[in-house]
Amino acid sequence: MRLYADHPAVRTRQLAADLGLLVWAVLWVLVARVVHGAVLVLDAPGLAVADLGRSISDSMGTAARVADGTPLVGDELAAPFGALSDAGSSVTGAGQDASDAVHTLAAVLAVVLVLLPVGWLLLRWLPWRLGWLREARATDQLLGGVPDLDLLAARALATAPLPQLARLPAGTGAGWRAGDPAALHALAGLELDRLGLRRSDGDQLTG
Repeated sequence: MRLYADHPAVRTRQLAADLGLLVWAVLWVLVARVVHGAVLVLDAPGLAVADLGRSISDSMGTAARVADGTPLVGDELAAPFGALSDAGSSVTGAGQDASDAVHTLAAVLAVVLVLLPVGWLLLRWLPWRLGWLREARATDQLLGGVPDLDLLAARALATAPLPQLARLPAGTGAGWRAGDPAALHALAGLELDRLGLRRSDGDQLTG
C-alpha cells in the first residue's frame, strides 16, 4: 500500500507532518515524565508519617507484650501500650493513604499531559493522512490497467481552484467535452499533482 506521494514536495510535507507528530508525542511524554517525578516528591511526607506510625505501632506493641507478662497487673499495664500501638497503626494507614493519593495524582497528570496535546494533534493529522491514503488508493485503481483519466479530469474540473484552471490552455474545458486527449491529460494532471502522484508509466501529468 502506498504511504507517501511520488512528488518530492508533497512527500516532503507528508514526512514532515509524520515526523512532527512523532516529535510532538515524544516531547509530551518527556514532559509527563518530568511532571510525574516532580509530583512524586510530595510522596515523602506521607511515607515519613507511615514510617513514624509503623515505628510507634511496633514499639508500643512490644511494650504491651512485655507489660502483659507482669503478674497480677499485666492487663492494666498493657492496655495503654496497646492503645498507642493501635494509634500508631492508624497513623501508618493515614500516611500510606496520602502516599497512594500522590501516586495516583502523578499517574493521572502524566496520562493527561500526554493524551490531551497528542490527541489534539492526532485528531488533525489522522483525517488528513487517512484521507490522502484513500484518495491515493482510489487513484491507483483508476490508473491501473486501462487508465480512466476521464474521471480524474472531471474531479479536477469540479474541485480544482479557479487560478489553476485559469492557467490551463484556452479551450481546455471544451476540448475535454469533445474528448481531446491533450485537454484530458491536462485536467487529469491537476488532480494527480494535487495528490502528488504519477502515472503508472512514471511520467508526471501536468497541466
